[in-house]
Amino acid sequence: MNFNKTIKPFVLASGSPRRKELLGTLGIPFDVYVSEVEEDFPQNLEPKNVPGLLSQRKANAVLSQMPGSLIIASDTVVVMNDTILNKPQHETEARLMLESLSGKTHLVYTAFTIANSEGFKTITDKSAVTFKALSSLEIDYYLKNGKPYDKAGAYGIQEWIGLIAVEKIEGSYFTVMGLPTHLVWKELLDGNHLEA
Repeated sequence: MNFNKTIKPFVLASGSPRRKELLGTLGIPFDVYVSEVEEDFPQNLEPKNVPGLLSQRKANAVLSQMPGSLIIASDTVVVMNDTILNKPQHETEARLMLESLSGKTHLVYTAFTIANSEGFKTITDKSAVTFKALSSLEIDYYLKNGKPYDKAGAYGIQEWIGLIAVEKIEGSYFTVMGLPTHLVWKELLDGNHLEA
């Protein structure tokens, strides 16, 4: 099996540097095409179903531009007490999010959609993340030195805050980071998208 080739041109429909890094580490060549779609969703939609809807929307937007390609799109939500914590808009919102996660367990859902001209498949993975109790000084430090504003839930598990706050993960670390690589790999193999 040659794991370095895909049967169709492979396109990551995301501008996320984390997803680009993870997919690149799998050793599969791909291009990046950032999908410009609205990330709104029906308010009555269960939080666990939101990333699947958004990943499908992203995949379809790019597939319409590149119909001969194999598209992968992904989306992640952080959920605390059945409430989705989106990307914070400002420091106050980021602080409130981190305070709400402090000393508690929250859920992270990441969905990905693999799509081509023949159809699509969407898979959602879940991880439970437990934070230690964060001090005000620790939150202040991360807000000043980290990058909370482009991440759901105001934190990146691969950053300083993840190193000092995460006590336990039930599920995949990479799902929390933004792409369940073990499931992506399985789908590429099972769907015969990798060239033998």
